[in-house]
Amino acid sequence: MSPITACLFDLDGVLVDTAKYHFIAWKRLAEELGFEFTEQDNERLKGVSRMASLDILLEIGGLAPDEETKLDLAAKKNAWYVEYISTMDASEILPGALEFIQSLKERGIKVALGSASKNAMLILNNTGLTPYFDAIIDGTKTQQAKPDPEVFTLGARELGVPTESCVVFEDAEAGIEAATRAGMRCVGIGSPETLGRANLVISSLEGFTVDRLLGLQEK
Repeated sequence: MSPITACLFDLDGVLVDTAKYHFIAWKRLAEELGFEFTEQDNERLKGVSRMASLDILLEIGGLAPDEETKLDLAAKKNAWYVEYISTMDASEILPGALEFIQSLKERGIKVALGSASKNAMLILNNTGLTPYFDAIIDGTKTQQAKPDPEVFTLGARELGVPTESCVVFEDAEAGIEAATRAGMRCVGIGSPETLGRANLVISSLEGFTVDRLLGLQEK
């Protein structure tokens, strides 16, 4: 297997806990539209673009509005979400995430963001994470949503490394599939039952080491 020279990170649920704010905003939208949106429903939205997430939510509610209305609904949800995340700070970086990224940099391994979020820069700036990334690919730079591999192939290209030398860190099935389709190894963060297609599944980045990461070179 190729040596590992770069790591690409999803944002929501991997580096910062913004998933709760997405859920609160989608739930608020569903309630305004007259139906319930549960945490279980929200699992289907992980790693999915905003408009694709809206389609899922509307499907759950049994609604089929026209495209103009859908754009208005997506904008409303996003405005609420931005309002919520505007108060974020470094305290919302998930345990172990910053320490692991720092250890990667110390070992000369490149670091990129690969996120569907169009609000990634606001979050990275508010939490102080921006300077740690050698490349940032977010929803403003991509045309295709995960599980399409575009976000990760763009990240590898911007880092100047082959895709087979990259490891992706993801918490969603769509992200795992995108990494696989990009020809990259993948570490799933969460439940093995959900993320079993990853090369390795861990509960969080807390305590995870570069040496354990490099063990994937043998797999």
